[in-house]
Amino acid sequence: MFNTTTRRTFLKQTGVLSVSSILPLSVLPLDPRFKMGLQLFTIRDAMAKDPIESIKYARSLGYEDGEIYGYDNDTYYGIKSKEFNKNLIDLGFTISSGHYDFSSRFNEPMENLERYVDQCIEGSHNIDSKYITWPWLAPEFRDIENFKILTDKLNKIGEQVTNSGLEFAYHNHDFEFTDHNGEKGYDIILAGTDPSLVKLQMDMYWVEHSSSKSPSELITENPGRFVMWHIKDMDKVTRDYSEMGNGSIDYKTLLSTIDKEDLQYYYIEQGGNFAESSMKSITDSAEYFKKNLQRYL
Repeated sequence: MFNTTTRRTFLKQTGVLSVSSILPLSVLPLDPRFKMGLQLFTIRDAMAKDPIESIKYARSLGYEDGEIYGYDNDTYYGIKSKEFNKNLIDLGFTISSGHYDFSSRFNEPMENLERYVDQCIEGSHNIDSKYITWPWLAPEFRDIENFKILTDKLNKIGEQVTNSGLEFAYHNHDFEFTDHNGEKGYDIILAGTDPSLVKLQMDMYWVEHSSSKSPSELITENPGRFVMWHIKDMDKVTRDYSEMGNGSIDYKTLLSTIDKEDLQYYYIEQGGNFAESSMKSITDSAEYFKKNLQRYL
C-alpha cells in the first residue's frame, strides 16, 4: 500500500514539482562529524500520504538520519516496526531518536506508563534507534507541582530505558522557561533528574525564543547532558518558524562557537509557517544548511 504513489505524483502532491528543484550543493564539509538529521514531523503532511516515499525524497536531499514520531502499537506511520526498518535499510536512512506520546499518559498509574515504555523500547530496538525522547507536556500539566512530578517520572522512565540498553532524553519547548513566582520548570527538570538516566534534547529555536540563557550557556552549565539538538530558524518579524537561513537566529556564529563535545545527533526542523510547502521547505533548508552551516558539524 506504500508503493503505489509514483514519484512524480508524490512530488506534485507535496508541493515540490520535480527533482530539478534540488539545486546543486557544491560547498560541502570534507568530513562532517555528524549525519545531517531531519525531524520528520516537519513533513508530517507528506508522511501521512506516503512515509517511505517521503523519507526517500529527504534522503535525496542529503538527510541521512531522522527523528520519528507517531508510534502506535508496534507501528510507525502504519507500518510494522520490523518492516519499517527494512525500508530504512534499503534507503540508507537511520532513525536515531523517536518522540513518543508520554504526555497523554501523565495521570495514569505508573504501571500503565511502564507498559507503554516497554512497547516503545521494543519498537526502538526493532528500528535500531538509540534514543527514546519525551517530547511534550500538555498545557494542563505546566505548573510547578507537575514539573516536580514530571522529574520523578523522567527518572523512572530513564532507568527503565537505560536498563534496556537504550538512552532516554527530554525535549524542551518554551513553556519550561516560564517564570512561576521565581521558579521555572526547566530548572526543576535540570536539578531533579539524574544526568546518567535523563539526557536532554535542546530545541535551539525555543531556547532562543523564550529562555533567559543562550544555548551555549545552558550547555556549559550542564556538561554531559545535551546530547541532541533541534535546529530551526525564527521568522524575523513574527518569531514563528522559518526556513533555515531566512530567520533571525545567527546559526553561523552559534554553531561555529558552541561546545559540541556532548552532541551525538542533530535534527533540522520546521514545525510550520512554510513559505510554500513542507517538502519545499526541507529542500530549501537542506540547501542552505549544507552550503553554510554543515561545515561546523
